Amino acid sequence: MAVEKVMKRDGRIVPFDKERIKWAIQRAMLEVGIRDEKLLNRVVRRVVKRVNELYDGQVPHIENIQDIVELELMRVGLFDVAKAYILYRKKKAEIREEKKKILNKDKLDEIDKRFSINALRVLASRYLIKNEKGEIIESPRELFERVAILAVIPDLLYDERVFNREGNHEQDLSKVEKYMEKLDEYDRKLSIGRFKLNKYHFKRFLNLYRELAQKGQMKVSIDEVIGMLENGAFDKYEDEIEEYFHLMTSQTFMPNTPALINSGRPLGMLSACFVVPIEDDMESIMKAAHDVAMIQKMGGGTGLNFSKLRPEGDLVGTTTGAASGPVSFMHLIDAVSDVIKQGGVRRGANMGILEVWHPDIEKFIHAKEKNIGTNVLSNFNISVGIWADFWEALREGKRYPLINPRTGEKVKEIDPKSLLEELAFMAWAKADPGVIFFDVINKRNVLEPAKGEKIRATNPCGEEPLYDYESCNLASINLAKFVKYDKEGTPYFDWDKYAYVIQKVAKYLDNAIDINKFPLPEIDYNTKLTRRIGVGMMGLADALFKLGIAYNSEEGFAFMRKANEYLTFYAYKYSVEAAKKRGPFPLYEKTRYKDGELPVEGYYHREIWTLPWDELVEEIKKYGVRNGMVTTCPPTGSVSMIADTSSGIEPIFALVYKKSVTVGEFYYVDPVFEAELKKRGLWNDEILRKISDNYGSVQGLEEIPEDIQRVFVTSMDIHWLDHILAQANIQLWLTDSASKTINMPNDATVEDVKAAYLLAYKLGCKGITVYRDGSLSVQVYSVEGEKKQRIKSKPSAYAVEKLKTVVEAEPWLAKFINVEGILNGTNGKEKKEAPSLSFSLNVPKAVKPETHEHPHHREPPEIPEEKIKELLGVTYCPVCYEKDGKLVELKMESGCATCPICSWSKCVIS
Repeated sequence: MAVEKVMKRDGRIVPFDKERIKWAIQRAMLEVGIRDEKLLNRVVRRVVKRVNELYDGQVPHIENIQDIVELELMRVGLFDVAKAYILYRKKKAEIREEKKKILNKDKLDEIDKRFSINALRVLASRYLIKNEKGEIIESPRELFERVAILAVIPDLLYDERVFNREGNHEQDLSKVEKYMEKLDEYDRKLSIGRFKLNKYHFKRFLNLYRELAQKGQMKVSIDEVIGMLENGAFDKYEDEIEEYFHLMTSQTFMPNTPALINSGRPLGMLSACFVVPIEDDMESIMKAAHDVAMIQKMGGGTGLNFSKLRPEGDLVGTTTGAASGPVSFMHLIDAVSDVIKQGGVRRGANMGILEVWHPDIEKFIHAKEKNIGTNVLSNFNISVGIWADFWEALREGKRYPLINPRTGEKVKEIDPKSLLEELAFMAWAKADPGVIFFDVINKRNVLEPAKGEKIRATNPCGEEPLYDYESCNLASINLAKFVKYDKEGTPYFDWDKYAYVIQKVAKYLDNAIDINKFPLPEIDYNTKLTRRIGVGMMGLADALFKLGIAYNSEEGFAFMRKANEYLTFYAYKYSVEAAKKRGPFPLYEKTRYKDGELPVEGYYHREIWTLPWDELVEEIKKYGVRNGMVTTCPPTGSVSMIADTSSGIEPIFALVYKKSVTVGEFYYVDPVFEAELKKRGLWNDEILRKISDNYGSVQGLEEIPEDIQRVFVTSMDIHWLDHILAQANIQLWLTDSASKTINMPNDATVEDVKAAYLLAYKLGCKGITVYRDGSLSVQVYSVEGEKKQRIKSKPSAYAVEKLKTVVEAEPWLAKFINVEGILNGTNGKEKKEAPSLSFSLNVPKAVKPETHEHPHHREPPEIPEEKIKELLGVTYCPVCYEKDGKLVELKMESGCATCPICSWSKCVIS
């Protein structure tokens, strides 16, 4: 009698699956370079036969079956394979023990096993609930259950049995308050199928009931609704909770960090992105400081535009004194952020914006340029907001007026070319400021008529342009999970499953608006006027690896376009269906949606459509849309580590790197790359060492086949032109923006940065963050010969064509974009090589243009070694430094300084 069941280590009885045996033996065979399907099948048949003989009709333990596999491998003479299998078993046992330590538990369940050690470490350090002693008291299963339960609570209250969108019902809301007073009594007493609501779930349930009842949309009393819950009337929604739970635990999508931390917990705040207004009076400035504190206390990040503040030295009417200017008030906000620790690990994150016409713009550009050891504005990313008139002045060679926001009068005129030079120099030197293109952001802004003004601010990482007191909930879909394989082993992308998941995630985020506990009433009100959501993606690099497509190729850019076209199209598909049942967002009738417009540039280029956009627009005009904006591409540092995939829309930082832990050092290898090496019989310690020593890149290594070198590219293998094109192709199909770093090599020039700004603008990006390799470092660059030189990246043929097309279309750009210099690597290097130090920490102000000397040609001062530690928290990861006593240098990813080891980031979203 054949064996049908097997016992797992946690005591569960599951179906006997010979495919799992086959997979394990195949893995061991690949480990030693054996690729023989017939031999593999023969061994599997022997193992299955032996299991059936020994355990006739019984239930063997998983360990028994693994013992049989070892014996059968040796019986057929596959001793090397048997050894590899034994070592793999040993490694798996060690991994299980390590996971138990991390999670503080004696036995692992199937959810614990799905996540890597890295993923569990991230969950344990930031997300799982701890007691007062700092001990973990929540499992990953419990975390994802509390998130999934909260996500489905709105479905109950929008059920047609209790909800009427017309709004003509009256209910006694005093009863809601009585339930609010008895939250503890209802803790885990109410259920949706097998899922029990804790008191924080119940509180958000009551809150949403009250809100809908105030609009007259609740057909039944709160007593009746709770009675329905008690009687199982809502148990059909158990399947919906199960589905969200499965989507998260299968690592198919992850909500943003605040949602994972706060769902079903006291704070209850699920949003990541906020914008706080700041007006030109002390009351507003202090209110902004208060609002930032409230938002960051709950785990959010804030964006502020300081352009309404009068310039430094301007008249203060009440005292006839002199104003201190926007930069001084940035220091005030920075100090507030500094004292608000989030989870004991993360500081507050801010985006500080000043528009290019402000009289203090030069002071702002140099705001972070201070002497070593000052740790200045460490809680700020800063960006210059540029409008079309600045580019027009640059094109025409005219001087550009700076305007006092208090009086509206011109203070002085500047040379726009000189200002661009200073801006590019500081970005070259310190990766700050970034640049935001406000005219591009507002070009397709369908909300402008309803809000009565243009958008003038973004969240800390720039991917969410927001109105004052608006917020956004974000979630990222793991693209790598949709790469499947046909019977021949050929990879393909499952577009239908992707479309389905997009709609589920859009619904999750729409529900999150209803169930969210916002940090301020103004944010609650303004967020619900537009109901903006941010469906995003991660795992792009891993998906391309699996598909065998190079990131920096025409095929790669086509995939990016299609993936984002689907993202926005199907997020809107959900939003239209939700509008039919629940109603469109409140400002819909005042927007340009009803005129058939969309906030999506790709919609206006019919030749690149792969989906029926005209049909979608007709649906929107007929039924409205539930969410004012629907898609974005945020940074995903921590959540992509939980999902065991590559971060956001970025290429990977390194294919192989050496990682230090308490018991020694080991090589961390990208999982997709590891599988490819093993499939080709190339896996060994020597090749891993070579790749690690080659900056984690396979470029130029003779042992690595050309097709692997072409596909498996890292962020520094990709030319900065191709980075910009990736962002531009992705931006085409987003309603909001994308957080991405434009990586440049250490020897890139200020001229390269200037060219990058203009190209990004002309290609339709909404902003740009440039990072020159090593510009966060304060350590002296190694002398030549001591360190292997990187293989220089070259632009793709597609990038070369686009560069030439852009410049030929507008000949004036040739004054700022040296096409030949960019292509042959000499751009801006005609006079003298850039200094070998990454950057000078007390560089003087940029030399005036008439001297014809580029500021980056100066020799840097020597940095005293004892000063290095003073920069902790800016240049080095504060977590890894404190934990291991080692300086772990931050890298730039998705527009934010990020730790490559533990994923600590200045951006709270990730």
